[in-house]
Amino acid sequence: MNIKQVSRVVSILLLIIAFFMFIPFFIAFSHDEKEVIQSFLIPICSIILLCFSILFLTRKNIKNTISTRDGFLLVSTSWIISAFFSCLPFYLSGSIPHFADAFFETMSGYTTTGASILTNIEILPKSILFWRSLTHWLGGMGIVVLTVAIFPLLGVGGLQLIKAEAPGPTVDKITPKITETAKILWFMYLTLTAAETLLLLAGGMNLYDAFTHTFGTLATGGFSPKNSSIGHYNSAYIDVVITVFMLMAGTNFILYFKLITGNLGSVFGNTELKVYLSIFLVAAMIITFTNYGRAYDSLGKSLRFAGFQAAAVLTTTGYTTTNYAKWPMLSQVVLFILMFIGGCSGSTGGGIKVIRIVTLFKQGWNELKYLIYPRGIFQIKLSGSTVTKEIVYAISGFVFLYIFLLLFTTFVVGTGDNDILTSIATALVTLGNIGPGFGKISPAGNYAFYPDYIKWYLNFIMMAGRLEIYTVLVLFTPKFWKK
Repeated sequence: MNIKQVSRVVSILLLIIAFFMFIPFFIAFSHDEKEVIQSFLIPICSIILLCFSILFLTRKNIKNTISTRDGFLLVSTSWIISAFFSCLPFYLSGSIPHFADAFFETMSGYTTTGASILTNIEILPKSILFWRSLTHWLGGMGIVVLTVAIFPLLGVGGLQLIKAEAPGPTVDKITPKITETAKILWFMYLTLTAAETLLLLAGGMNLYDAFTHTFGTLATGGFSPKNSSIGHYNSAYIDVVITVFMLMAGTNFILYFKLITGNLGSVFGNTELKVYLSIFLVAAMIITFTNYGRAYDSLGKSLRFAGFQAAAVLTTTGYTTTNYAKWPMLSQVVLFILMFIGGCSGSTGGGIKVIRIVTLFKQGWNELKYLIYPRGIFQIKLSGSTVTKEIVYAISGFVFLYIFLLLFTTFVVGTGDNDILTSIATALVTLGNIGPGFGKISPAGNYAFYPDYIKWYLNFIMMAGRLEIYTVLVLFTPKFWKK
């Protein structure tokens, strides 16, 4: 393995994190949060000292190539090391005095899960809460860029299907150069960040709240500096703005580039996008009419809350405007089903992804036709392109591992003497990077009650879900470590 190159890349990533850590440092300084200033300064200085030492010691005899194994190791270790250094401000400031809790909150942030151990968010310093939301924003686009920029170079594009027209073993790059693709994606991410921030400011939010909620929306994370999340504002305007941007964040980012470059046919003919929006509309309508006359007196109010929550769960954002655990059972069942689906490929959303659901549905339909016409030749087509058998096999393997981890996580959580609903919901929302669920982890609860061993295990599951499972599980195979 090219340990030197892996170490250098991880060091550069940590230096970028240290750079962003200066933002909450200056917020702490400007708000006279003296007890917090040092908690940011220590990890910043530690990162700079450690990383420059590594860069100096590994400057000679470096191979610029990264093998497949190097890439898997690099991505996984980057997330673990980044979470370690990034949790130090929470721990050192005393905002989260237990290290296991501080690490859990940070990993939840970077993986854009939004699962929290905090019981009273609003009493924490503003700088700490800003850093908490900023980990969402960095982790959200970080995954897309890593997928687009690193995986194709390693020949493992099939790990996350982000091709616009059809899934494939390689990524559909926006430009011939990977670095240019990454720059374009970040530019779109920044543009959407600016647009939502301005719209939230127009709705009455202050600049601090607008930024933190934008970070959580576009990363499909869900961390809010308010105890009651978006419900704190009780604003139909804010609900609509965030609903729209959650749906945009759950859409394949490559489609936005095609939209602004005039390639409208690829956008409006995209199978995944059409199914994604259809699922949202159907779910929102069912919840709306189920809640109307029971949870809400007016149809408009029912539609507002139903649309918001359907978007929050489908895109795995996890924001809430009300405690949906008190809704009629059919509405809860619809949300539970949405937790299995997730957003589009190439988005910041988690879950199984719509493209995989559609592919397996079509494959299942083809199998039924084979029973009637054994000699027939049936193909799976998405957005006008044929899906190869290799891709179908890869998707089938992914979904099997997803379900296996879901069941095993339910078992692990159940060892903590938790009820079946809480255990299943915890497994589903951590693996799918959703955040709030049902039972003890409903919008009215949190993850603070779990013992440390379950929290550490859930850290692994959140990372596995965010990195598309294969990237993490391959490290546990004996052949990976053989020369």
